[in-house]
Amino acid sequence: MPDERVAGPIDATRPAYVYMQLADHVAARIEAGALRPGARLPGERDLAEEYGVAIGTVRRATRELRDRGLLVTLPAKGTFVTP
Repeated sequence: MPDERVAGPIDATRPAYVYMQLADHVAARIEAGALRPGARLPGERDLAEEYGVAIGTVRRATRELRDRGLLVTLPAKGTFVTP
């Protein structure tokens, strides 16, 4: 029976860090307009569940996106797409 799973944006068999794959996918969503400036990202646990990764991976991807200037995190408020 063939594998019926649909390949998601994260592929652990690719020769790339999983956090970087996640960061690149979120960056692509921002660039495509699916995540607009000022939009609040889901919480870390929700993102981890959505992408099937560990919370630490989500944290590292978020840090990468902050370093790229695409996100800003406000303590006790959340993480937002930069305007």
